[in-house]
Amino acid sequence: MDSASSLAIENQQLREKLSQQALLLEDKNHLLENKTRLLEKKGRQVEQAGILLEQRQQHIRQLEEMLRSLTHRQYGTSSEKNPDQKTLFNEAEAELEPQDEGAPEASEADTITVPSHQRKKTRRVSIPDWIEREEIVYDLPESEKTCPHDGAALTCIGEEVHEQLDIIPAQIKALRHIRKKYACPCCDGYLKTASKPKQPIEKGIASPGLLAHIVLNKYADALPLYRQTAIFKRLGIELDRTSMANWMIRCGELAQPLINLLHDKLVEQSVIHMDETPVQVLNEPGKTAQSQSYMWVMASSAADSPAVLFNYAASRSQQTPNQLLEGYSGALMVDGYEGYKAISDTPAVQRLGCWAHARRKFVEAQRAQPKKKQGRVDVALAKIQQLYAIEKRIKEEPPDKRYVIRQAQAKPIIHSLRQWLDKSLVQVAPKTAMGKALSYLDNQWDRLVGYLDDGRYPIDNNRAENAIRPFVIGRKNWLFSNSQAGAKASANLYSLIETAKANELNLYDYFKAIFTRLPNAKTVEDIEALLPWSYK
Repeated sequence: MDSASSLAIENQQLREKLSQQALLLEDKNHLLENKTRLLEKKGRQVEQAGILLEQRQQHIRQLEEMLRSLTHRQYGTSSEKNPDQKTLFNEAEAELEPQDEGAPEASEADTITVPSHQRKKTRRVSIPDWIEREEIVYDLPESEKTCPHDGAALTCIGEEVHEQLDIIPAQIKALRHIRKKYACPCCDGYLKTASKPKQPIEKGIASPGLLAHIVLNKYADALPLYRQTAIFKRLGIELDRTSMANWMIRCGELAQPLINLLHDKLVEQSVIHMDETPVQVLNEPGKTAQSQSYMWVMASSAADSPAVLFNYAASRSQQTPNQLLEGYSGALMVDGYEGYKAISDTPAVQRLGCWAHARRKFVEAQRAQPKKKQGRVDVALAKIQQLYAIEKRIKEEPPDKRYVIRQAQAKPIIHSLRQWLDKSLVQVAPKTAMGKALSYLDNQWDRLVGYLDDGRYPIDNNRAENAIRPFVIGRKNWLFSNSQAGAKASANLYSLIETAKANELNLYDYFKAIFTRLPNAKTVEDIEALLPWSYK
């Protein structure tokens, strides 16, 4: 075989060997690709398993929080006061967050000295001087007024006095209105009858005093009409519950002119508080008996004319605050409910946020966390408590001085709280109780800090919540209103009671005056004279 043929054979063998190596390399590449895909698949499975595990852990934490919250709601105290009082006075960040290297140590100016506690002596309950006294005198019999040793007559040298508070059950009497009639003896056609004042319920048996008594029992003392029926029966009087319900509706309608003036006065205030709470009305057009209606409350804390106004509405829509605040110019203090958005978006109204609601979210988060565990929630509560401590110190100051103090003392705390909030938002799961509290604080921030802009602005909406609380207590007793007319009457009567309480009036005297004088009012001035601050 010549050299050329030998070289060709070698080349052929080399090509075959290279081809085999190429095929082997290709198989290895395919195998490597399969292994890579398998590893990627397993990696995705591990990642998905990790995500699923984290979701389950978050869900478990949420369930644990719900369990702790429900347990506290069932068995714990409802007070929002922090049981660990030391967190109110210590700098929360210094206790709960790691210190940065090189951070300056706290100076003496940063510490707060808590005064020692002194127990106050409890004052005995005394009987007011204006209460009528009935004297019961105990004397020695005549046979004991001589000295057994020498027979001399004893001389009175003083007396021991002990007073008891007694009560006479309600006294009921009938008022007979007698109108004298006169006739001319000379002519048969002339007759004249003496006039009498108009009554709150003409030709009815209820006097202004009785109506005032029933109204206050139901709306001020949360005593339902069926219980009052039983009380009157013990006194020997049969009063039908339906009749009393109709009387209450008539009293509410009678008070409407006074309510209109009260509303006009309230919308003149620079700050208005608003809140709403459910009420059940059985007979509403187009609604089932189980559906919810709402009682809206407006309140002002003006020193010269504090006022509270209730308003019944069939829904919780924004239409109600829009109507109640039509033409209003000033600040509106409300919670986070967005039904107030439309009215607060008008240029004339500045919406303020309630720090009590923000604090309540953190209190709920604190109750949901494990016991004896301190964390972010305690930081938030401590800072909010510092804001309230400032408000407590300056509540008697004039608005201009309150503004200056807030800018100097409260604003730095709020700035620090904002920095802490920005840091915490990215570190806390949003669906946890703490995450929800942080989200609420973040969403309401611009409204919450609005109280710094004016010394007249309040820090929270407690004025409205305190005003609405008697209605909520009463609702637990009488449960529902039968009709829209009854709900509207209740709103009017609650308005007058809470406004009269805010003006420190004697409720019975005031309502008796209303039911006596309002039916005979002929001018706007006559009605204005019955506004609580005018009557006082």
